Amino acid sequence: MGHVQSIHLLLKKEEIRKEKLSEGEKVAVVLDVLLATTTIISALHNGARQVIPVLDPSAGIEISQEEGNGEYVLAGELNAAPVDDLIYPSPTLLRKMVRDKTLILSTTNGTVALRNSAAAKKVYIASLLNNPSVAEKIKRQHQTETIIIVCSGNSGEFSLEDFYGAGHLIDCLMLGSPERFNLNDAAKAASALYRTNIENAFDILQASYVGQLFNRHSLIDDLKLAANKGSVDLVPEMVNGRIEAESSRQEMQHQNPDTR
Repeated sequence: MGHVQSIHLLLKKEEIRKEKLSEGEKVAVVLDVLLATTTIISALHNGARQVIPVLDPSAGIEISQEEGNGEYVLAGELNAAPVDDLIYPSPTLLRKMVRDKTLILSTTNGTVALRNSAAAKKVYIASLLNNPSVAEKIKRQHQTETIIIVCSGNSGEFSLEDFYGAGHLIDCLMLGSPERFNLNDAAKAASALYRTNIENAFDILQASYVGQLFNRHSLIDDLKLAANKGSVDLVPEMVNGRIEAESSRQEMQHQNPDTR
């Protein structure tokens, strides 16, 4: 058996240390299951050209002024509340609006976690929708790096749905080769939570603090979408502050240009 890889889980974005991320070979995977990373993956799946995550609504408005007219969709929330002039970042709402456009996205937790993870060698975007594809790519292309899984959390608080999502990702990584990985305690706990709730994705999401807010504000369709494990075969990557995605099929063609 070759190299044993470390999986290090951070429980909220406030645990990100940029200087530590930039040292050595670290791959960051960011999760904000309700809702930013689910929204990003869903938008790319629905034909968005790219997603630009920003730190706050004013940064989003600024970037939108640099984009061509009609070429972008500007979406965001602040502390879960709608923001004037921004579309609420609901994946089911954005589904029909994003094809061939750039989505500029501002959220309280997920987009901040993404910007703060930029120092890592690679930054991937994950959710229950695409965890299996992300795990496949990591196992194929990153066999020695330390894997830092970042739960965005909720305004400095621990968040159940991100923890469950991290457990799902860890489960996908360990499938078939558990001895290859060395988990920190947070990663072990997330894995244990997931293993005892494999079938309960929707219930866990709905029971979480943010999920209860969604319930009250009739965002149940977004909850259902976010709980849909393995439904999207995309591995979005953030490069220079912009997120694009290719499916694993496209990638295989790049690696084997002779396949017709």
